Amino acid sequence: MLSLTQLIVALSCTLGYAVAFNGDITYYEPGLGSCGETNSDSERVVALSPAQFAADPAACGKTIQISLDGHTTTAKVVDKCPSCSAESIDVSSTVFQDLAPLTVGRTQIEWDYAS
Repeated sequence: MLSLTQLIVALSCTLGYAVAFNGDITYYEPGLGSCGETNSDSERVVALSPAQFAADPAACGKTIQISLDGHTTTAKVVDKCPSCSAESIDVSSTVFQDLAPLTVGRTQIEWDYAS
């Protein structure tokens, strides 16, 4: 049985609608990701939750747009964040710093798949 999040993501990917997600953003040190690429902290990359990967198995390589308090940035999906809740993301520090200082550590953001 699909969760509501999985259903919304599946429909948005199938129909091409932009669906905004709300969750936490944290940062991590990228390396060899679950999409099979090795990335560095200087790259604009993101890890999605297991729920997002379950809803969109083809998420690898897609670009997402992330917004916080009038600031917007983008990142490429390259990894899975096992500890992230359904709509939360983990990004490289390069991406995080586009939105907030690293000292913030964790904050609420809105994101969606870029068109």
